[in-house]
Amino acid sequence: MAAELALVCTSHTPLLRIADPGESVARRVDEALHGAREFVDAFDPDLVVIFGPDHYQGFRYELMPPFCVGTAATAVGDYGTSAGELDVPQALADELIAHLLAADLDVAMSEKMVVDHGFTQPLDILFGSSAAKPVLPVFVNSVAEPLGPMRRIRHLGTAVGEFAERLDGKVLLIGSGGLSHDVPVARLREAAPDVAAYLVSQRRTPAEQQAREEAVYQAGQDFARGESTLLPLNPGLDRQILQQFERGDLSQFDTMSVEWLGAQGGSSIHEVRSWLAAHAALQVAGPYRTESSFYQPIPEWIIGFAVTTARPRATIR
Repeated sequence: MAAELALVCTSHTPLLRIADPGESVARRVDEALHGAREFVDAFDPDLVVIFGPDHYQGFRYELMPPFCVGTAATAVGDYGTSAGELDVPQALADELIAHLLAADLDVAMSEKMVVDHGFTQPLDILFGSSAAKPVLPVFVNSVAEPLGPMRRIRHLGTAVGEFAERLDGKVLLIGSGGLSHDVPVARLREAAPDVAAYLVSQRRTPAEQQAREEAVYQAGQDFARGESTLLPLNPGLDRQILQQFERGDLSQFDTMSVEWLGAQGGSSIHEVRSWLAAHAALQVAGPYRTESSFYQPIPEWIIGFAVTTARPRATIR
């Protein structure tokens, strides 16, 4: 008997509970996230597969894989998210890695995966903590250049979906990140030596992490006032992307180059890779239907914020 699949994709942002976007916007975001929680509660998954990025907290240029499966994982607890060990079923993670390798995907394996808010914020929102459910964490590099073509991410998602579908029980697929946003993150080849050292291997002290979080908050305030050199949000592109997901038109993402996406949507629009992987995994179960879709450009959070839920049409009664 094939597993039952469902999907939640959501933006994440360090500024979610820190910067005030205004009462009306905050209420709409809370309603969208509450709706996603209700969707997940009704589905009641036995296993979660989450595709997410990292922001130089767990993965550095000392070894930067395009994608990686954690057989064990620990959350750093940045930006107010939960810290500690995730409940990763090791044997199942081993099986997923073997399946992906057999599918001609050179996935990396980590016995000590470290994840940040890119993974934990959605898990906290949907389940109350990052350790509440058994979870298979799949890192998708969306920040550290160079980035591979989008078709590789679609193939990754399809292979993960084929693995998930053959399991017993209910599997929730989560895609974390995006949509359009340009963030104040250094590029390795343009960085000053001390910044480059951090991008390669050096870890932040707690004081340095606190300073970073304060700098991100200030960047959001500057951006909202129009006093920033960051690229503006691109609601047109965001809505185009959401429509492609709603249509199930995933192969169209193959035509989006890394350079074009970055120029149109900012340095972190590439987190949409997690959404693409999750939707490709869901599509293995057949045509799907988007059950809810929320979108709001939020300058105070430097992001085009979106939340969607979906299920295969065959499971909808």
